[in-house]
Amino acid sequence: QISTHQPLLQSAGLQGKVALIEKHLLGGDCLNVGCVPSKALIRCARAVKEMKNAEEFGIEIEGKANVNFGRIMERMRRLRAKIAPADSAKRYTGLGVNVFQGHARFTSKNTVEVNGKRLKFAKCIIATGARAFVPPIPGLKEVPYLTNSSLFNLTELPEVFGVIGSGPIGVEMAQCFARFGSKVVLFDLMEKILPREDPDAASIIQSALEEDGVEFRFKSMISKVDYDTESKKITMTFTQDGGSAQTITLDQLLVSAGRAPNVEELDLEKAGVEYKTKGFRGLVVKDTLQTTNPKIYGVGDVCLPYQFTHMADASAKIAFRNSMFPVVSEKVSKLIIPWCTYTSPEISHVGAYEKELDEKDIKYEVWIASLEHNDRAILEGDNDGFVKLISKAGTDTILGATIVAENAGDMISEVSVAMQAGMGLKALSTVIHPYPTQADAIRIAAGGFNKTRLTPGTKRLLKTIISLRN
Repeated sequence: QISTHQPLLQSAGLQGKVALIEKHLLGGDCLNVGCVPSKALIRCARAVKEMKNAEEFGIEIEGKANVNFGRIMERMRRLRAKIAPADSAKRYTGLGVNVFQGHARFTSKNTVEVNGKRLKFAKCIIATGARAFVPPIPGLKEVPYLTNSSLFNLTELPEVFGVIGSGPIGVEMAQCFARFGSKVVLFDLMEKILPREDPDAASIIQSALEEDGVEFRFKSMISKVDYDTESKKITMTFTQDGGSAQTITLDQLLVSAGRAPNVEELDLEKAGVEYKTKGFRGLVVKDTLQTTNPKIYGVGDVCLPYQFTHMADASAKIAFRNSMFPVVSEKVSKLIIPWCTYTSPEISHVGAYEKELDEKDIKYEVWIASLEHNDRAILEGDNDGFVKLISKAGTDTILGATIVAENAGDMISEVSVAMQAGMGLKALSTVIHPYPTQADAIRIAAGGFNKTRLTPGTKRLLKTIISLRN
């Protein structure tokens, strides 16, 4: 709860005296109720899809392939347990870290109390993360709804599965449960899914979910949620696009309407740490991740808009170096952070979006390579996607990229490396990829920049040179 894994290991390695305080389970949301269990379910859902499409690949299955949801969840728990030792108390104590299991509260600007014991610190890192935001819908608090914290405790596949929110968690799990066999209905105030993502990319993902059977109720205003204790059914009343009231009966309801930073019940006021609960919520931190208390730093979901495990890890390293070596003064705004939504196909992104550049009045050019013409994507049957690169107008400087592909999360790293190393489109277009690979679409997209540099004068010169050689 207080501190985070990477800096505490670094401190312990430097013979520093380190305390890790955790209120719940070591490993946090990612290991226990986030990235790890969700990706285990996503892999099983992909297997279901592959079975259904087996005939396309010349594979004939006799009889019916049944989805055993209990076995799917058992596999998830088994694999999660296999990964868990990396974040165990045993590992940390073995490395010299003092592990405290309990709720931490600040008692002053340099002390924190846990389980009745007061600890004095020279530096402290707050990495309390975030939790699912629950919208103020009448009756919702009285309903046994699910969030990411409880979803993975399910033992039976719901016949009708409702989802509130069309962000990454909502669409990933909607597609999963639809593939498992649930009737999935997704509700959102917006008129499309993944509103923060590239519109062209989001459109492809939405079509993929519709193909898997997900039903959308866009522009929905939920007015009431009820629960019948006898039938154990959830009834939702809503209007769509200002129309008349409708009702739907659900077996389970997943709330995935955003995240709320965990800043409550820490007594941050006693530590002199400022935080906000409205607008952009969370700890108030400088670009160096230092809070309003010079001894305390914030990292990850509790203070940053990019709520990803890899962002928490990267920010923790910055906070550690800045807290130990103030002259370093590294800035979190300098990080190049890619991310991915693990639908099928996946959608990944790094850098700026076109709409952000438009808002800042920054001129840019766009280079696109469709997977429709990528040989590997065609052979895999996964050619509904693209690579989009954005460069500063008139230059080959990469400002951002979006990829839609089955393995987009792996592919985006090539662009991230290029941006990190200051490589432009010219250099990226010369990278040789094994044939055939979907990643070669990155080279093709970057190559579009070179074609535009061929001016009419240059063309005439080349034609002259070729004619003289002939």
